[in-house]
Amino acid sequence: MQSAAAGGLMSTNEESLSWVVYRMTIHGKPSGMNAVCNQMEWEAMERAQPGYHTLVQAGIPNEGEAERLARSGSVDGNTSEPTELKPPRR
Repeated sequence: MQSAAAGGLMSTNEESLSWVVYRMTIHGKPSGMNAVCNQMEWEAMERAQPGYHTLVQAGIPNEGEAERLARSGSVDGNTSEPTELKPPRR
């Protein structure tokens, strides 16, 4: 099976990935900037530094949707609570 990066088909593991949006912490301070990673990467970051970044939303079915949600999330100044994100318009 070809890799997705080579433009081929994705493996079952790659297809079943879910994505998360999180608020980044930079130099120990909440940055107000959202970022995207897959669920496995988020879990690894949480194991390495529990609670360092703030989870905004998990279980997003694809990377494109996660990127749109990360860009559309408004930062209300309260970085201790996840930002409520609305689903994208269809």
